[in-house]
Amino acid sequence: MVAETKQIVGSAEIKVLYNHIYEYKKGVRNLILYTLNEQYVSHACERLDKQRIPYLIQRAGKNNINIYFGQPECIETIRSFVSRPLNTLTPEEDFILGALLGYNICEQCKRFCTKKKTACRA
Repeated sequence: MVAETKQIVGSAEIKVLYNHIYEYKKGVRNLILYTLNEQYVSHACERLDKQRIPYLIQRAGKNNINIYFGQPECIETIRSFVSRPLNTLTPEEDFILGALLGYNICEQCKRFCTKKKTACRA
């Protein structure tokens, strides 16, 4: 059991998770979306619970899980519209998600316009 825990903690996926948690705790970002293999989900949840960081879990394919974590108001907003795969979000929902994640607003605007045009043609 101890060796298994050391292996999980030493994995690249968990190291990236810890870096995201560090960035959140330092105020670099208000919301994080991290996709990881489902084998690490219980460890990730334990870590987030221990640090009292709100989170939301969503399946992302066959073996992966999306974990959103950050400010409670951001998680509540995500919870209100991200209940299906991300590739099925409306252009508006996609824009909101990108903005909450701190993506470049001008790039999000370009992405929104492209998605809107594509949706109008369909």
